[in-house]
Amino acid sequence: MKFLKIRLQRLIAHQLPHVIEQVSDDNLEYVWRVLQSLYYDLYMLRAIQESKRGLQPGDTLTREEALQFLHFQ
Repeated sequence: MKFLKIRLQRLIAHQLPHVIEQVSDDNLEYVWRVLQSLYYDLYMLRAIQESKRGLQPGDTLTREEALQFLHFQ
């Protein structure tokens, strides 16, 4: 797994910027459509991981507590 991380980091840092510069505008739009869901998934995953680091016991509600809270608002 560490080998894959190293390869991805190298691709992003060294090769990807050069490839992006060579892609036409039309192809960039296509690439973005393909990668958009992955980008958003990774963004949400990072946000979830960061929120878990700061989470303390009692900071979350059970489903029933959340529904009760919503009904009284």
